[in-house]
Amino acid sequence: MDEKIYWLAWHIVLAGQARKFWAIMKYFGTPKTAWLAPDSEFDSLTGSHHNKAGKMLERRKNCDLFTVASYLNNNKMSVLFYTDNRYPEQLKNIYDPPPVLFVSGRADCLNDTTVALVGARKATPYGLSVAENLARELAGAGVTVVSGMARGIDAAAHRGALDAGGKTIAVLGCGVDVVYPRENGRLMGNIMQNGAVISEFPPGTPPDAWHFPVRNRIISGLSKAVVVVEAARRSGALITAHVALDQGRDVMAVPGNITSKLSRGPNELIKQGAAPVLDAGDIIEELGLVTTMKPVMPGESAGGLKLNDNEKLLLKLLNFEAVSLENIVQKSGLGAGEVMSALMFLEVKGLVRQLPGRQYVLMR
Repeated sequence: MDEKIYWLAWHIVLAGQARKFWAIMKYFGTPKTAWLAPDSEFDSLTGSHHNKAGKMLERRKNCDLFTVASYLNNNKMSVLFYTDNRYPEQLKNIYDPPPVLFVSGRADCLNDTTVALVGARKATPYGLSVAENLARELAGAGVTVVSGMARGIDAAAHRGALDAGGKTIAVLGCGVDVVYPRENGRLMGNIMQNGAVISEFPPGTPPDAWHFPVRNRIISGLSKAVVVVEAARRSGALITAHVALDQGRDVMAVPGNITSKLSRGPNELIKQGAAPVLDAGDIIEELGLVTTMKPVMPGESAGGLKLNDNEKLLLKLLNFEAVSLENIVQKSGLGAGEVMSALMFLEVKGLVRQLPGRQYVLMR
């Protein structure tokens, strides 16, 4: 326990700076030795700039070990050290693994078979539907879905996994006790019950902008593969994809409309050799996983749900692109009342979602 307190103290002093942490441990041998070393000893560290070393040593001086020790006794979260048996094995193998992870929820799921789904915050209805559908199918096949709990694709991926009764892991760029964005509070609570919310940043840490590129290496490092759903050419999702390649992970992408800016990222990845993803079966096959999953195709009854003739007809007319109520009425040949009634029941059954402006998209 004594050694763990010093290990955790150094991690807090250097939160988000894993490479510097490992360099210090390599030089001094143990965290306690490093903690008790005089300031002058740090001048010898390779690559230590005087000003940066000074700031680090000031943080060491102001770090209260009693406060650090209290984290270990916090019953609302777990603290996983790199040396713990429960620390995710996949993450140990990256170049700069976080020395410590703070976990709210089920720490055991960190060693599951995992796939990351990432993409744009300002996603299209198509992207949101695809992400939710892929996550639902993956979770149904026993795969744990990893994402970053951001708006857009991340939140859709978490929701899809939860809807299937599966597990999902949210990797934060802030403390595990900080809800960001605020509207994801309920989602965060559901994830804690059916998976895990994790971060390398200590509790109470705000969501500073530089934290998110840093946390992306954890999203990819935890996962066997990273799937990009929608992303602009310069985006956090593509950063995650390139980090994944550096880590030796599989990278896949969902093809999209060539006129959409949010499809340029995944389409470019496919041009560069990423495997295209049309359904979760493509991901399962690419990873060589054994599963009994049978993806639900548009127009089929999902999960044994009973559909009447009107509902079956409308499912054939809908897809993952938003379709207006007027178009559905026109193409179906049904009366407006019949269409609205059928759409209402399809929403209740979880097969269709209504978007603003009386537009509808297929959910699975």
